[in-house]
Amino acid sequence: MMIDYAHARELMVEQQIRPWDVLDIRVLDVLARLPREAFVAESHKALAYADIELPLGFGQKMMKPVIEGRTLQALDLQPGDEVLEIGTGSGYLSACMGELAREVLSLEIEPDLAATARARLDAAGLGNNVRIETADALAWETERRFDAICITAAVETVPARFTQWLRPGGRLFVIRGHSPVMEAVLVKSDGSIDSLFETDIDYLRGAAPAPQFQL
Repeated sequence: MMIDYAHARELMVEQQIRPWDVLDIRVLDVLARLPREAFVAESHKALAYADIELPLGFGQKMMKPVIEGRTLQALDLQPGDEVLEIGTGSGYLSACMGELAREVLSLEIEPDLAATARARLDAAGLGNNVRIETADALAWETERRFDAICITAAVETVPARFTQWLRPGGRLFVIRGHSPVMEAVLVKSDGSIDSLFETDIDYLRGAAPAPQFQL
């Protein structure tokens, strides 16, 4: 059966993302244009626009479209922004941010996922301003500073090293806390924190709570 991906994309925006208070016209335009199906495995293409997480392998998942939409809206990316993404995953969110900002540096801990994301970006003709590095963000070192940082997996608490990479006036999107009720927040370079919404996603490798011993 042939799938009308353009129609599926339109339904995703109008029936999932807009009703979840994503109203930024630039964000909606990107989500309505970019081929999400190009960033998922062949076996999952029919589900590319469904309101579910999709497996990527290596224990990682692609976030729901509504979470991606809220993430992009919260970051409020501007054409001159330099962005750091922690967790490339499928490369889809990297592509979206590349359409909204000047430059994206994306860190992915799994070499195979990094390579696959790069190949999918190139095949889709997207991400010319997206650079992917294989790295563990919890050990990575840099002197660079960024206008926006996007963390695509949850943390128990926000590592200080992440906020130190923000420029003055910069902002960081992250989902923090304990499953099953986590809080999406926007952390500003001045230390202020805006609470955005509740959700539940998998933890960034190395950033999960320590297992609790129970009798």
